[in-house]
Amino acid sequence: MLRIDRGTYDAIVAHARRDHPDEACGVVAGPEDSDRPERFVPMLNAARSPTFYEFDSGDLLRLYREMDDRDEVPVVVYHSHTATEAYPSRTDVSYASEPFAHYVLVSTREHGAQTGLVDDEVEFRSFRIVDGQVTEEDVELVASESQP
Repeated sequence: MLRIDRGTYDAIVAHARRDHPDEACGVVAGPEDSDRPERFVPMLNAARSPTFYEFDSGDLLRLYREMDDRDEVPVVVYHSHTATEAYPSRTDVSYASEPFAHYVLVSTREHGAQTGLVDDEVEFRSFRIVDGQVTEEDVELVASESQP
């Protein structure tokens, strides 16, 4: 199960909507061995495509060095689908290289200009992808640490 705070959920959805009609992508880093997504890191889709995402190799290298310096790992790897459901494509599965990460997909196909915030339902799903096998998992929204 992915446990994610409301603020991070809202930030992922907002990024997906902001980059639409191109796919958005990013990472939520967290402390090693914690499975806690804590630090939202939106990335640039270097492909600038509505059907494909690609992390910029230089940005990705800097992110991994930064995570290493902070004793972090990529707890969530996210991207959006702009015209299809939030389910990993064959390409997504082939590029999934973090066996302990939660792969989050957000579909912006039917949610255009809505905010992604309170009472605005969106297709937000999480998967584990290990050795080409896709397993959907539940997502639990928890209060942000800054919230009561």
